Amino acid sequence: MASTILMHSIPARSRTAIHVSSRKSVVRGLFPANHSPRLAPRGSLLVRCMTEESKLDQNPSPKLKSKVSTDFIDVFAFSGPAPERINGRLAMIGFVAAIAVELSKGQDLFAQISEGGISWFIGTSILLSVASLVPLFQGVTAESKSEGLMTSEAEMWNGRLAMLGLVALAFTEYVKGGTLV
Repeated sequence: MASTILMHSIPARSRTAIHVSSRKSVVRGLFPANHSPRLAPRGSLLVRCMTEESKLDQNPSPKLKSKVSTDFIDVFAFSGPAPERINGRLAMIGFVAAIAVELSKGQDLFAQISEGGISWFIGTSILLSVASLVPLFQGVTAESKSEGLMTSEAEMWNGRLAMLGLVALAFTEYVKGGTLV
């Protein structure tokens, strides 16, 4: 966009031959003076350039943190910070726990849930939800705390994959009629 705004080419004479070449072919033509071709690598051209210079502040002020809403409705909105992040965290722990119990005890996911897994699920959900919501209600975002390899975007993708993994695990065990491993 900047290159198209930057220059405007006008042929210098009333009829100027402009040669436009590509890798294999050469296109030649005569253009009237009021025609302004976009790409003309050769030929006599007048070039008019106009730029607007913006003066940058030599002493920039420290970056202010963007104001994050701590309203309950905004935090739990469909596109808010809480729902997908909390569900992703629960799915990551649930997927690892389901595979670990399946490997150690040989129980499939449905057997794990029916034999006392509901109380563990509810307890873990409450604990992780509270732990995730406290910083959000204080105005701290996950993006402000992400550095290096473990960024907030990586956490979101890991959570999404864990959600898909749990669904795939449950579906595979249902179709297979037993444990995955």
